[in-house]
Amino acid sequence: MDGTATPGTTFAAAVVPPPGDEPVRLPPPKVSRFSYVYPVKGCRTTYERRRLVLPKTTIWAGRGCAFVAPVDGVVREVNVQNKWKPSTDQGAHREGRYVTVLGEDGVLYLGGHLDTVAPGIRPGVKVKAGRLLGRVGNTGNARSTASNLYFAVSWPAPPQYWWIRRGMVDPWTFLDAWWDGNRTFSPRAAMLAVRERVGTLPACSVLCAGKAQEPKPKPTQKPEEEEPKVIVPLNVEPARSGQ
Repeated sequence: MDGTATPGTTFAAAVVPPPGDEPVRLPPPKVSRFSYVYPVKGCRTTYERRRLVLPKTTIWAGRGCAFVAPVDGVVREVNVQNKWKPSTDQGAHREGRYVTVLGEDGVLYLGGHLDTVAPGIRPGVKVKAGRLLGRVGNTGNARSTASNLYFAVSWPAPPQYWWIRRGMVDPWTFLDAWWDGNRTFSPRAAMLAVRERVGTLPACSVLCAGKAQEPKPKPTQKPEEEEPKVIVPLNVEPARSGQ
């Protein structure tokens, strides 16, 4: 056949679909009673979605970008001093300036490597999701990198257990959800599962020890000079003549 019409052949007219409305994006289902926000506000960011060494992530953002409370809660720890030194690399100081918030969901959130801590942020202060906690920087052991936010999810523990606050739960799944608009996706269940598995106060197992410092040599002391001995002659009576 050459494709030409023959007597008795009919063709159906092309079907033209009616005009439709733009698709409506439905809000995600509510999966918890808590409400969350993405922890960096007003800036373009990127972050790792895989574990490198620790269960935390680095949120790359410009210096001075706002670090905000991801959920309603209470400020737990505030460190305004950048104590980290490469010569000692003490684990408790690696996050530089940082703020932790104990959320009303029972989860502890840490934002570290801050350039500054926001005025009025101190332990015991109640905060709402979205409140400014500090500004992104590169303090601590990030001083040779671009500015970023060290973001970690864990549970409250005494300060001497610093390796808990630095991250126990992989956070990027929750960051993805909060960024995409699912504001009720909570890390609480994941936190409780990890804590049940490892215990409330697990021992440190990764990047625990700092650098040992060599003892400082004692200054060389000049030996004390001995005082010259004074020889006192014995009193000898002179010989008497005629005896």
